[in-house]
Amino acid sequence: MTRVFSGVKPTGHLTLGNYLGALRRWAEVDQHQADALFCVVDLHALTVDHDPARVRRLSRQAATLLLASGLDPQRCTVFVQSQVDEHARLSYLLECVATDGEMRRMIQYKEKAAREQARGGSVRLSLLTYPVLMAADILAYGTDEVPVGDDQTQHVELARDLAVRFNHRYGHTFVVPKATSPKVAARVMNLQDPASKMGKSDDSGPGIVYLLDEPEVTRKKIMRAVTDSGQDVVHDREGRPGIANLLEILAACTGGDPEALAGGYASYGALKKDTAEAVIEALRPVRERHRELCADPGFVAGVLRAGAEKARERARPTVDAAYRAIGLLPA
Repeated sequence: MTRVFSGVKPTGHLTLGNYLGALRRWAEVDQHQADALFCVVDLHALTVDHDPARVRRLSRQAATLLLASGLDPQRCTVFVQSQVDEHARLSYLLECVATDGEMRRMIQYKEKAAREQARGGSVRLSLLTYPVLMAADILAYGTDEVPVGDDQTQHVELARDLAVRFNHRYGHTFVVPKATSPKVAARVMNLQDPASKMGKSDDSGPGIVYLLDEPEVTRKKIMRAVTDSGQDVVHDREGRPGIANLLEILAACTGGDPEALAGGYASYGALKKDTAEAVIEALRPVRERHRELCADPGFVAGVLRAGAEKARERARPTVDAAYRAIGLLPA
């Protein structure tokens, strides 16, 4: 079977963007058609200032929401990154293959480093090198496909480059993966700033629908979404980004087509109302299942223990092979 790997970083509460752009596809498609591994990538949360207790809390919440979104531990592997040592072991080897120039060209590093420099500060070294850890996450499992949003394809390209380079220098060791993304709502935008994605680390709460928001909170946020000049409802990402975002969210929730849906609306208000109801209904089973899982924390902990053991068994042969290939003595 095709092997799929993807993960979610516990740097904030998971959002509608995470669900429509990733989690739902993992549950409805990937776990049924592939040998799939899904991970809470908690090591990546350490690249910025953080509260340790909050990272642990968000890691547990993210794992619970993965299960609440429909991931079945009988069909796929759900685990936490830091509980599988092979990720960190392989990351250093890949740092010895990657170049400084490659790391400094990564978009997220460039943007965050520039912001910190403007404040007179500096970012952590791990922010520069974390794309290599992401490559290790992927390559350790012989991953064929990585379902990601548009903003993460650059990292999958780096994983491909490092795999090819390692294989060329030291002998064939890694599968060369490819990125895949859903056709609709691969990148859900902020409701108050449709030029920016709906990120879970963002501080602008009114523009973000969180998976655990109460229905009335969700409705209020969508009804207050920023729209564009003009009155006609059209799907135009460049000229009408606010309306295009609402149409794409509605399409993702209902299985429709954004351009076709646009023709059914004469006002922004009607579009917002239908989008709010569609989102509330799409998230209702997730919230209900999350409530059930929170009442049984032992079940979630057991899933993560079993998942880590399974992931460790899959990753270790590849990582051990990489250690031998690069010239290290066997243990």
